[in-house]
Amino acid sequence: MNIRGQGQGPPPGPAAAAGMMDGIGVPVAPNPISRKKGTGVRAWLLLDSSGQKQVVEAGKHAIMRRTGLPARDLRILDPLLSYPSTVLGRERAIVINLEHIKAIITAHEVLLLNSRDPSVTTFVEELHSRILRHHQAQGAAVAAAASDDSKPSKMYDSEEGQSREGQDEDEDPDPVGEQVKAQSKQNGIQNGDGMKILPFEFVALEACLEAACSVLENEAKTLEQEAHPALDKLTSKISTLNLERVRQIKSRLVAITGRVQKVRDELEHLLDDDDDMAEMYLTDKLQQLRSSSASSINDDAVDNDHHNQFDVDDSIPPEISLEEGGAAASDDDNQHDDDRLLVGVSRDSRASTTYSTTTKHLDVEELEMLLEAYFVQIDGTLNKLSTLREYVDDTEDYINIMLDDKQNHLLQMGVMLTTATLVVSSFVVVAGIFGMNIHIELFDSNVAGNREFFWTVGGSTAGTIFLYVVAVSWCKYKRLLE
Repeated sequence: MNIRGQGQGPPPGPAAAAGMMDGIGVPVAPNPISRKKGTGVRAWLLLDSSGQKQVVEAGKHAIMRRTGLPARDLRILDPLLSYPSTVLGRERAIVINLEHIKAIITAHEVLLLNSRDPSVTTFVEELHSRILRHHQAQGAAVAAAASDDSKPSKMYDSEEGQSREGQDEDEDPDPVGEQVKAQSKQNGIQNGDGMKILPFEFVALEACLEAACSVLENEAKTLEQEAHPALDKLTSKISTLNLERVRQIKSRLVAITGRVQKVRDELEHLLDDDDDMAEMYLTDKLQQLRSSSASSINDDAVDNDHHNQFDVDDSIPPEISLEEGGAAASDDDNQHDDDRLLVGVSRDSRASTTYSTTTKHLDVEELEMLLEAYFVQIDGTLNKLSTLREYVDDTEDYINIMLDDKQNHLLQMGVMLTTATLVVSSFVVVAGIFGMNIHIELFDSNVAGNREFFWTVGGSTAGTIFLYVVAVSWCKYKRLLE
């Protein structure tokens, strides 16, 4: 809190005061020094119920005052913090944090935080067009309802004239009944086709859900189109390039699946809790609060008349009441005290349950059908990703089987080479024995000696081959080789 002391200069001018008056809106004469000092001031795109757009700069406290949200809910929309997808229903607003959409929806306006992001431009145009269509449909429906109400009133004016003359002139109209009728007409607004027009907050919520679900579905479809060719190439040829491509696809698949799963869990949580869905009926809660405030004003007027009647009764002289009986007078005083106590209790109960009555007795079927449609869509996207994940896992299993098979062939080849080396080593032993520098008859140069030499070499070679065949046959018999 800044406290201006003596000698610190004059108070701010009217332009600066106008900029600090509401806390939201484009400042008339922004001061660069004060803007540097202000923390948390961000640009918000404001779309009202009539379809008008404007970019405003507001701080956290200004948004809190305007929407009635606590600071912890605004922290969800902070782009510097990483929060999962969230849809929160509060007393006066709905907080949306779905993928690239960060918005606050009230009963008559939408505040977008990251409207300058290129990925949000398409969503902003779609939301603006939907709000314009909703505004036009609502205006046409209200005009049609007004024209329909005016026709029967003209027809029955002559018939009701005589009955109105017979009524008491002192009888006042019931404001609660009039507001209930107006509320029922407002809730029953229909378009030309006879379909009920959604409230403003549901139109904006539907646009946010459709944009988020469409983005996730498009990413899943793109990933699926890239994954199948890469997996087929890896199946046909195992190489480092194909393995790296599949690894990247699997990483993207895990990330997208987590995002889709979070959106699905959020929608499922809302569908399972009727109180959370009732919190999102901002227009109905606002109308019920107005009707309850009007009824409380009417009840206060009746209570004041009742108290005036009590005062008149209390102003009766005691001797008049005593003539009828002292016991009766005391009973009347006790009854008056009980009535005053009941009136005070009823006031307190109405004041404490004003908000509870607004959230209860709300038919959430309309919102439930809206959320159910997008829950089915996001669940289909999750099933598609799950199918792709199974295909990737099956491909990995197939690749592992192929690698194991090749490894088995290599092991068999190693066994055969080892056996051949072992058998040849016996021939080497024979050659080593005869290679010693010892004079024997076999080394004589006569013909018989040469013949014995060839028999020795041939016999050793045949024995080596025989031992190799026996060793391989034994390995196949023991199922060590195929």
